[in-house]
Amino acid sequence: MKRLTFRTSALAAAATIAFGATAPTAHAGVTLLDEGFGNLASLTDWDSINRSLPPGNGWFQGNAGIFGAQSGAANSYAGANFLGAANGFGVVDNWLITPTLNLNGLTTLSFYTNRDAEAGFDNLLEVRFGAGGGTDADSFDTLLNAIGGASAFPSDWQQWNTNLTVQGPGRFAFRYLGDAATLSYIGLDTVRVVTAVPEPATWLLLAGGLGMVGLARRRRGQ
Repeated sequence: MKRLTFRTSALAAAATIAFGATAPTAHAGVTLLDEGFGNLASLTDWDSINRSLPPGNGWFQGNAGIFGAQSGAANSYAGANFLGAANGFGVVDNWLITPTLNLNGLTTLSFYTNRDAEAGFDNLLEVRFGAGGGTDADSFDTLLNAIGGASAFPSDWQQWNTNLTVQGPGRFAFRYLGDAATLSYIGLDTVRVVTAVPEPATWLLLAGGLGMVGLARRRRGQ
């Protein structure tokens, strides 16, 4: 297994998950993640893990010569291709995993995908969720979406949206996989995660806690 030097945060928590269709659903919430991949190497709180056999290249900075980004600089997206397996022979199983996010109920994950224009390939991108902060493949046991495979992978930037209900920490994983001979090149851009605003009772508890801290400080100052 080839692993890039991205940091892993180890947390553990249970989550109750109910995920829906990919149609966009707007809701008021807190934006926990808004990543455009301007510099993939600088994302020290993401994980890029190559479980391909044999392992080749992991996810990499987008190649503007193949296609430009959905937004921002032409190369500001994450790319993956058939060379995830060494020399392009074998089985690709390439993961790009978000930081650990504290989710608070109704949550929306949105992102854009694209592929190169060459026909005749069968690219597949799975989008998965795992409770807690680990990176083991088995921990990402909730499949949110499977893009491509038997159906056509979009050949222009297309947005995808998935809703789920989670309480507690968790991570999203983008898994590019398949026989290297059937894969070409894909891009991932503008990944956003929005979660529900905490309930008023939670805010009251936080406010009360801050009030007690202020009171304690005043007493110490007497």
